[in-house]
Amino acid sequence: MVAKLKVLIVEDNLMIADLERDLLVHYGYEVCGVATTVAEAVALGLRHKPDLALIDLCLADGGRGTEVAIRLHAVGRIGVLFVTAGVASAGMGEAGGEACLGKPYDVDDLLRGLEIVAEIVATGAAAPPFPRELQLLRRACCKPLERAVG
Repeated sequence: MVAKLKVLIVEDNLMIADLERDLLVHYGYEVCGVATTVAEAVALGLRHKPDLALIDLCLADGGRGTEVAIRLHAVGRIGVLFVTAGVASAGMGEAGGEACLGKPYDVDDLLRGLEIVAEIVATGAAAPPFPRELQLLRRACCKPLERAVG
């Protein structure tokens, strides 16, 4: 039997986090925690040692998802899929993220993004540049967002 991949969800909007958790559990992932702040995310990551982290860029405490990724990578190898309602940030690659998913996204985009990250982590392959990855994962029908990330 293949072990389920453990995913940590880091999202400031609890409605979105609950939906993500339910979807991931339905599709066979183990969700080891949901965090809304940098401190919660780091504590859960240290406690549960997830395989993957789904990290929003803007968090409830005003912190950045890139900070979470950097702090989690300091203690072990965790695959990171960033999600953002804005545009890809240059800091995401430096923070150790493997891919980025633009909001809004559908279930197929989320699952494919996690598959990409899991494959990159498992094979040790280099992650593609973020702007290209964002375009690949973002659905063609999504309108460009006009509001700034904040």
